[in-house]
Amino acid sequence: MNDTPFTKNKTFAAPRAAVWKAITDPTQMRQWYFEEMPDFKPEIGFEIEFNVRCEDRDFLHCWKVTESNAEEKIAYRWRYDGYAGDSLVTWELSDAGENTLLIFTQTILAPFPPDDPIFARESYEAGWNYFLDDRLPPFLEIN
Repeated sequence: MNDTPFTKNKTFAAPRAAVWKAITDPTQMRQWYFEEMPDFKPEIGFEIEFNVRCEDRDFLHCWKVTESNAEEKIAYRWRYDGYAGDSLVTWELSDAGENTLLIFTQTILAPFPPDDPIFARESYEAGWNYFLDDRLPPFLEIN
């Protein structure tokens, strides 16, 4: 697995408060991100586990919030129970005129299984591009 962090800069035609709410409010997150997620709190130390079924396999997502600064930055550890590997997902928000700039980063802290295509860099890049390009923008437009 490539250890270079995956970073994506994305500008949204929405105020920072709206983007923050979309990435931290569990009701909104379930609408565009993970409908399986039972709860979320943008509080340091908050932990959650939820299962996502992918390619006829179960992946128990394990998140732990490590940093939270309202409307500016949230970061959480992201791993899968039963699989090697650990990562840090960071969402940073700033004003871009009347818009909001999101700088998204996923940093690999411990390698995921290198022989499993579902953990390949191309796979998680495609997933993040799906969420950040296809799911979040239309959600923000209607909310």
